[in-house]
Amino acid sequence: MHPILALETSTATCGVAIYSRSESSESLDFKELSGVSGHAPNILPLVDDVMRQAGLTRHDLAAIAFGQGPGAFTGVRLACSVAQGMSFALQIPVVPVGALPALASGLMHALPPTLLPGICLVALDARMNEVYLAAYVRRDAQANIANSDSMPGYFELQSPVLIRVDDCPAFIAERLPYWLKTFAGLHTLVLAGDGWQLIHRKELAAEVDKTCADHQLVWHDLSADFGTVSVKDVARLGWDLFHRGRRVEPEQALPLYLRDKVAFTTAERALGQGGNPQAMQSATAMVLPMSLADLRDVIELERQSQAFPWSEGHFRDALAAGYSGWVLRQAGVLVGFCMAMPAPDEVHLLVIAVSPDCRRQGFGALLLEQVYMFGRQQCASRVLLEVRPSNASAIAFYRRLQFEQIGTRRGYYPAAKGQREDALVMARSLHGEQVSHD
Repeated sequence: MHPILALETSTATCGVAIYSRSESSESLDFKELSGVSGHAPNILPLVDDVMRQAGLTRHDLAAIAFGQGPGAFTGVRLACSVAQGMSFALQIPVVPVGALPALASGLMHALPPTLLPGICLVALDARMNEVYLAAYVRRDAQANIANSDSMPGYFELQSPVLIRVDDCPAFIAERLPYWLKTFAGLHTLVLAGDGWQLIHRKELAAEVDKTCADHQLVWHDLSADFGTVSVKDVARLGWDLFHRGRRVEPEQALPLYLRDKVAFTTAERALGQGGNPQAMQSATAMVLPMSLADLRDVIELERQSQAFPWSEGHFRDALAAGYSGWVLRQAGVLVGFCMAMPAPDEVHLLVIAVSPDCRRQGFGALLLEQVYMFGRQQCASRVLLEVRPSNASAIAFYRRLQFEQIGTRRGYYPAAKGQREDALVMARSLHGEQVSHD
């Protein structure tokens, strides 16, 4: 089986690996270079060195995986651009690999059975008194959730967010009860990533004691041994993603950015500003992965929101097919949900609803932010949706969020008295440019 090439330049270490795996063994050749100024002069010589070490040529490669970030701005762009250039030249696909899931996957690969299953909390130092934070659990945990994501080996409990260090304890403690409810029998929390050197551990433990008093939780801090993502992590996860069909054409490969500014002004620092607005807002309104336990509430809200609602079977089938769903809860009450389907170069929003009592409060936009993040992780270029022409308020909402009409589907929706209604097809670019009209 042809190997893949992996590139990782989002940290202070420049790494290149060639990786393949069979049912009985794996083959890994890699080189890493640290303590030098800049990775650009070194990455292609490292590729040549690893190729010689493995006894291969570039034409033996099946794909190129690259560390997508988040991480150092210049670093993630470098790995992406090298992967794109080689992909164009060799006519092979690119596999984007996120830094946080790669580190979590590498940690879970190395953990002894005594620490599994458990929740892996990954925090990477984002500078400016902020961290990139995400949470994962292995798929062999006893889950009350369908197969709702396409990432092999684990479930993503919390997609990567940029958040202030001081806000992390409350952010995690508020979500932990829902994660523990969804995955029965979990009692282990494993910490990974150099961001944990910044987070106040005693404050986190105190907050968790308040929200999870009925759980006997065991903490394992492995952040010293698993501080940053390595090219070996990117290679192993990249291999899994490649063989799950998670590959893109080179022109679609993009870094994953969670921050849109790289420095604060003196005035902003004096005010203590920082953090991701979505992460801050969701401290009271939490976006969580949709589980089977949510379906009763989801179906009730769907019936309140749609004249022709999805059935429970529709939701179960969608989750089982690998579509991704999220619920939005405030003080434990469901206030909204959405479901999306990944497709080549785009994410298709299948259904979204917000409780009638909670509309015009930003909850719909918060759900769509989750869909945008999901799309960026997939290297999708746009989010696509359908809406009834008669639903003027929904059309206005989508237009405020920069969706544009790109087409019409004739007779798409069922309507009253056995009639059919057209659907307006709307799209929003995930990269700022105008959407294409297919």
